[in-house]
Amino acid sequence: MYAQSWQRLLDQAGPGGQQSDMSLASAGAAGGGRNDAGGELKHSAKPWSDAAGTAHALETDTATAKAKLTSAHAGAEAGTAGLASMAALTSVLTSWEKRLTAVHTECGALEPALRKTAWAQGEVDAGVKSALAQFSAPAGKGQ
Repeated sequence: MYAQSWQRLLDQAGPGGQQSDMSLASAGAAGGGRNDAGGELKHSAKPWSDAAGTAHALETDTATAKAKLTSAHAGAEAGTAGLASMAALTSVLTSWEKRLTAVHTECGALEPALRKTAWAQGEVDAGVKSALAQFSAPAGKGQ
């Protein structure tokens, strides 16, 4: 038996307070978003943490790539002054350095935001579970 306020809501929801077969429109026809029990939308911090790890790896890899690219071009200008190919090579180097710097900077800003989202999601879940615990007690208890 549920607390009176919850029982009223369940009664309004349908005969005997049975769980409806509602789902999110974005969940897809195959029951995406439902767990094996068939009624609860589930989520996890794992995708957010994985994305943060990928952002960190990209941040590190772009810094390494930029350093290698710059190092590989060091000294290339010696003895090639005035050649059109050297001007083109320098232009390409500058362009790639800008791109790699932009990716490095973006990933550096994105990683902590993704980690914070994963953490906050867990905190919200715990808070909601704690707040709803008082309503899961049988009628007459915990009210």
